[in-house]
This record gives sequence, C-alpha cells and structure tokens, in this order.
Amino acid sequence: MFKSASVDPNSVASVTIGTTHFVNAVVTRDSSRLSPVAVLRLSGPFSKHAPPCVDWPTSLRKIILAHYALVRGGLEIDGELISDIDEQEIVEQCKIIKEQSIKSIVINGVFSPIDTVERQEQRAAEIVKRELGDEVDIVLSKTVANLGFLERENAAILNASILSFARKTIASFQAPMQKLGLNCPVFITQNDGTLLSGEAASRLPIRTFSSGPTNSMRGAAFLVGKQESGEAMMVVDVGGTTTDVGLLLANGFPRQQAAYSELSGVRMNFSYPDVKSIGLGGGSLVRRVGDRLQVGPESVGYRLPEKALVFGGDVPTATDYTVAASSEISIGDPDKVRGKLLDADITDFRKETKLMIERIIDTMKTSPKDLPVLLVGGGAVVAPDSLKGASRVIKPEWSGVANAIGAAMARVSAVVDTVKSTEKQTEKVLLAEISEEAKQRTVEAGALADSVEVVEVETLPLQYVANKTRFIVRAAGDFDFSRAQDFTNLHVTKAGEDGATDASAHNGIAPASIDDTSAEDNAAPEVDIENYKPKIVAREWWISETDLDWITIGCYILGTGGGGSPYSTMLRVRGILRAGGTVRVVSPDDLQDEDLVGSGGAAGSPTVGIEKLSADEIMDAQTGLYELFKGGRATHIIPLEIGGSNGLQGLVLGASTNMNVPCVDGDWMGRAYPTKWQTTPVVFGEREIVFAPVCVADGNGNTLYMPTAKSDLKVEQVIRAALSQMGSAVGTADAPVTGEETKRWAVEHTISLSWRIGREVARARKENRIDSVAESIINAVGGPETGRVLFKGKIVGVERKLWMGHVYGEVIVEATDDQFSGKIKIPFKNENIAAVRLHDGQESKTGEERNEDVLAIVPDLISVIDAQNGEAIGTPEYRYGLLVLVIGITASERWTSPKGIEIGGPNAFGLNHLEYRPLGKFVKPVSVIDEFDDKA
Repeated sequence: MFKSASVDPNSVASVTIGTTHFVNAVVTRDSSRLSPVAVLRLSGPFSKHAPPCVDWPTSLRKIILAHYALVRGGLEIDGELISDIDEQEIVEQCKIIKEQSIKSIVINGVFSPIDTVERQEQRAAEIVKRELGDEVDIVLSKTVANLGFLERENAAILNASILSFARKTIASFQAPMQKLGLNCPVFITQNDGTLLSGEAASRLPIRTFSSGPTNSMRGAAFLVGKQESGEAMMVVDVGGTTTDVGLLLANGFPRQQAAYSELSGVRMNFSYPDVKSIGLGGGSLVRRVGDRLQVGPESVGYRLPEKALVFGGDVPTATDYTVAASSEISIGDPDKVRGKLLDADITDFRKETKLMIERIIDTMKTSPKDLPVLLVGGGAVVAPDSLKGASRVIKPEWSGVANAIGAAMARVSAVVDTVKSTEKQTEKVLLAEISEEAKQRTVEAGALADSVEVVEVETLPLQYVANKTRFIVRAAGDFDFSRAQDFTNLHVTKAGEDGATDASAHNGIAPASIDDTSAEDNAAPEVDIENYKPKIVAREWWISETDLDWITIGCYILGTGGGGSPYSTMLRVRGILRAGGTVRVVSPDDLQDEDLVGSGGAAGSPTVGIEKLSADEIMDAQTGLYELFKGGRATHIIPLEIGGSNGLQGLVLGASTNMNVPCVDGDWMGRAYPTKWQTTPVVFGEREIVFAPVCVADGNGNTLYMPTAKSDLKVEQVIRAALSQMGSAVGTADAPVTGEETKRWAVEHTISLSWRIGREVARARKENRIDSVAESIINAVGGPETGRVLFKGKIVGVERKLWMGHVYGEVIVEATDDQFSGKIKIPFKNENIAAVRLHDGQESKTGEERNEDVLAIVPDLISVIDAQNGEAIGTPEYRYGLLVLVIGITASERWTSPKGIEIGGPNAFGLNHLEYRPLGKFVKPVSVIDEFDDKA
C-alpha cells in the first residue's frame, strides 16, 4: 500500500484503528477472552432486589459473574453517607476473591459519579489492591459511566472482563507497525467516532466496543457521497466474526440509541450507535446440526487464512461456502471447495445467511418501507445481492475498507461531568468555566485548539439538595497531527501477559459457550401477541412475565414523564415470579364494601430511583404502619399512582412473598402527579383527611409514623420536609380505606390500560412499524376521540431548575416529520404539564402562553415517547437530539369536575393564565379480567 501510494512510512503521523475484537468476544460468548469478574457493591442495604447481572443473558452471566457482595458504603444524592465503607468487610471479600482466583474486580458505589469528597470507590480499591496485589484489575464504576446504577455497573463489568484481552490486543498492534516502519502512536476509535489513545483504550475498552460499526457507517457515507445523500440507508458491515447493522441517517451520521443502550442483551447508559450484531462473518463456522445447517456464531475470526478450507485448513467456514457457491468469487484456492461441498448444503447456506441478514435488518427498521442497503466490510462477499426489505443492495467500490476510511475521519473529544454549587456563582458562569475545562481537556487529548467546540451540554439540578447542579459538557475537535508524537505508545500489558492475543485453547475457534445464542431467558418468553390470553382464575388475574413487560411499558407512558423509571421495580417483580411467587390483580368492581384497601409505594426524587435501588423500604413502611395502626390490616392493595415505578409497587406489595393480598386494578391518579394531595380521594373530599395515619421508611433503619394531621396537604409538606433527611427517597404506607370508598374514588382499570398500551408497543415493534406506534397507543386508550398525536420531532432544548424540591423545567421539540412544523414546548414539574405551540421566532417565556396555542394541558396526560422503540422518556432522561413522539390522552372523568381541575389542572402548577380545555372524550378502559375471563 505504501509503495503503490508512494508514501514514506516515516511521514505517517498516527495510526487509527477501529476494532471489533472486544465486542466480538462478548457477542460470541468467548470464555477464553472474557475474564471472570467479582463485583463489590458499596450500597449498604440498597439494591438487594436487583443483584449484579440480574438482567443479563444467562450464558453471558455464567461466564463473567464469578462472585458478588453487597457491602457497606454508598452516598445519598446530597453527598451524605448511606454508610461509610467497612475495611474489614472488604478484606473478608478479598479473601473469597483470592480463593476463587478471580483477577478482575468491579467496585460500584451508590452515587459514586458525584462522590468527590468521600472517594469511597477509590478507598475501597486501595484496600483491594493492598490485599490482592498489582496483578489484579480493579475497575471503578465512576470511571466508566455516569448516573444509573445498574447500567453503569453493567458497563464496568464488561469493561473489567475484557481488560486483559484488550491489553494483549492493543500491544499486538505494535509488531505489524514496526514491521511496516511506522514509529507513530496508535489511537483507537470510540463508540461515538472520536479517538482514544492506545493507553487509554487499554483501560477503558468498553468505550471502543461499537467503534467498528460507527467507523463503517461514517466511511460508508463518504463512499456513496452525494449520489445517495438525502436518504436514510441501512448499513450492513460484515466482518470476520460478526455482522453489524446500523441505520445511516439522511444527514450522514449513524442513528444513536436513546437514553439507554444495549449490547448483546446487556443494558448500559452511555451514548452508543444504534447497532445490532449477529454472529455471522467470513470466518463463521458452518456445520449441520440435526436437519438444519447452522452458520455461526462460532468463528475462526482472524485465523481464517489458516483455518478455512480454501486456504488449506480443515474448518468449513462461511467464506468456503461463498466461494463454492459462486464462480465469480476467487478467494484462496477455489478448487479446494468447488465440487467438494454438497449442493444441498450450499443451497441451505445461501438460504440461512440471507435469512439471518434479512432478520437483523428487519429488527432495525422503524417502518415497513423498503430501504437501500449498503454492504461493506471485508466479509461482505458472504452477503447476497438481493435482500427482502431492501429497495436496492449497494456494494460500493472500496467497501472492504469503509471501516478504515471512517476511522481516518475520527475526531477527538473530552467530557466533564461534575456537580457544582450555584450558591455563589450563577449557572451561566459555572457553565462557561466548565465548558472551557472541557475544551482544554480536548486539546490535551490531541485536538487542534482552533477546531474545538462544545457539542453537548446538560445541566441537571439535584432535587432536595440546596443550590447543587450537575453539569455534563462534551467538547470535540479535529486531531492535531503536528502533535502526534506527544502520544507515545506505552507498554500496556501487565507482568505475565506476553501480548499474544491467541489465548484460546480451542484451536483458534471462538467458542459460543452456548447451544443457541437466541435461546436466552433474560426476557419473557416470546408469545403470539394476537392470540395471547392472560391467566384469569376465579376473577383473579395471575400476572405472567409477558403481562409484566407490557404493564411496565404502559406504566411509564401513563407517568407523563414522571413517576421514575419502572425498570428496576419490574426486575424485582420478575424475580418474584421466577422464584415461584404469585402476583394477583382483581377488578375494583369485585370488591366487597367492607374490604380494606391499603396503599403504598415510593416517594421522592426520580433521579434517586435510577441510582439508589430499593432496599425493603416499602415493606418496612407497611410493617411500621400496621404495628401502630389499630384499624385493621389491608385485605387488598392499590397503587397510589399508575404512572412510572409506583404503578408496579402494588404488584410488589401484594405479591405472595410480601403482603400476599390481591392488587386492585386501578389507582388514585390515573397517571403520575408530583404531590400526594393530587389524588382522587382528595378530589372527592368525602373524608376530612385520607392520608393519615401514614408511615414512611428510608430502607436504612429510619421510620416515621404520623398518626394525625390537619390536612392531606400538611401530610405532603411533612413528608417532603423529612425526605431531605431520609435520602430523598422513602417507601410510604397509607392506612386502608373501605372497598365501598375504593369503588367510588379509584381511577378504574389502569393496570389493564397499562397492559393494553404495552401490548400495542410490543405489537408495533414485532411488526416493524414503530413509526406508527403513537397511533397504536392512541387506539389502546380509546381511539382518536380520547387521545391524539400532538407532535413528532427532535428535542432541541432542555432547561431545568429547582423549586421546593421539585424539578421544574421545559423541553423544546422541533418538528422533523412532514405532518408537523415549527416547535412546541412542554413545561414540566417532575411530570409534563402542557404542550404549547411556539410561533416562528418566538422565545419561550413562562406566563406568556396563550390558550389558543395549547395543544394539551393537565389534568389531560402529555407523554413523550422514544420514536425509536415506542417507550416513554421520563423528564430526567430528556436530552438534546432524541427523536420523540408527543401524545395527549384525555384525563379520567374523576379529574374533570371543578374540584378535580382545581387540584390537578393548570392553576395547581402556576399556569393561572391558561384554562383547561379537554383534549377529547374520556373512554373507560376495558378490564382485562372482564375481557378474558372464560366464565364471564
């Protein structure tokens, strides 16, 4: 290459590599390259119901998770201690880790990303290093990802598992460079297409996991140039081991995943191209299993030139079958396979590879419409020339080096993620200082100073914490090639690591370690959505995992941006079901007048919920209540609110492993509201006070019982005041009301409604019509007379501020769909309050909105949906660039009385200048029990 291009190797300033080595090890479940990991959680009593890797595919969990322990430690959101770390406790865990010969350890502390004072993860790491020596790898979760406890931990575990292999891989790049006479530094491209030095990549390989597909897509955009511009395209990058598929948007950049990303079934929380991978590549093994020809996921990978039949090897690969199937392809010695492989096997191979690629393309599409498919990568020869779902298949010239072209175009970036006090400096001044710091870090990372710009800014006020805001600023710039020699290559391997990457004892073949990578049990069993029937026994609905999945999706959508993500609560209910427990739901219509219906759930900041996962606070509150309350124990439980995480808390409380009572199909809100007095029992006003006695517990040994109060508003005020001293999150238990009252007050059949919404989202995904998922949700809630698609667009602005412990703010959405134009704003107070049209050139000013510009307003529901997967996006997850759908749903008639509008309408949120105009006509949800009870 150097000769043909007349390039002197000494003139090369740097080598940039986009590698799929690391992601391949995870996708293929390569136990020879994935090290077992021990996890130490600094969490005290919290997170006990969601152990490490709880939501991972079983096969991957068995390979990687060797040991875990929950030890003392962790911080509250305001930086106060949950508890300090206990040195002796960590020493005891080190003994176990040493006995099991585990060399990779992850330390994950609650709120560690904002821990700048206690340094708990660092202090714990020092103890581990002292006890186990330098030969172990210790990964601090805070160095890997940001807030989001489970997702950060997942990323840290994968990072730890791949560290040893990453060091060997990066060290192995040195030899061929020296052979070519290259004396320049090596850079690895990150997931977002920017650069990471070889030394940094050896510490944080997780950041490069999906750089290969990013490079391929950026390179593909360059190769097709203007001839295909202005049109979205599916890029299929076929390598030696995997095929990666992503959507190249019309602007030439890869589509990014939303608030959470997923790799091989593992959920994480950093920016990631929306890429799906399958175990199909040029080196994929081909063999007959029973009556089926199986292709992959095992692969000979980079050893194709010595293992494949066409090169004189003895392992049948996808390349061999491709050469045998076509006289036009000449790789190796075609005579070694042509006429030697069975015609039936060749036919089946073509069918299987075509089906595999078509299936993965199908799952990536958001509309049934055919898209152009761009085939790139060194293994692209194994892909057919026509594919179902493709309007055309394009194999551009130089497609085999699209990845290299993309890598050569990479930029440099840096991120500053910090918490600052706004007491003495304004947010604007602090943001300017932090932006300068981000720019400086980008220059230090190798960027040309004049090219550096701030590309992403996020400000997140911390609820219930006075004058504290979290700032996240990302800057990026072009690489300064004149400084390339500043980035000298370091020796990245440890003692005992020789830099050889062939650690496999399997003759160079990457083992899948499982019989079938698709047969994973981390999700509910796949069902025929059209014909699925819930289990109804004697008018009781016995919740299944499928029901739970659909209810979870629906709860977050009904949460109107608030209520907190139900994900961790879903994991808890799923754990109960998998352990043999039962969860039952009954219709409010079937309650006896004398029944006692208790209530409870979680109260506090949604941001706390993604980081400090539950201990036993909601059951502690119930236990504390009934120890002191003398009015009788609950025979049933009802969720306080259906929206968000609390929508599932009734299922947790009522489960056979906890209170063992049925959960009522309804709630006190029909949505999520920010305060406890914004509930239907208060709207009805039949009791002077409903929510006292009340008991709250923080899960960390502190319980508060309030037997009496002057009003429900006072109960709210006292609990909110206590929250700041109880970690900004508590479990609550309310004294029961009668069955007769419940039938009058409850917003009926909201668990059924959540189930129906979730079913429609699942159906839209399965039928690859996410583009019309908003319309499907509208049909589930009662049709066009009840709901409406208010807007489709992209988030172009988010502003948040704190007042009285609640996050107030607004999000600006700009139209990206032909159906809509202009911009709208959605003000929120924990939950979305309204959707208001902005006119061209109009600045968003609170208090100047006009009734005629209001698209929807409380008590009607305004939900923001992720346009890529149909799930809700909560107000803490709003960020620039997300493609969203905004839907409006008419509120229950429980809320549209004058009293209901007073408590839950515009005036309750300070929008006194706006009036409530119903979006449509409320349609009472149909009970799942009524529909599917065979005896009805």
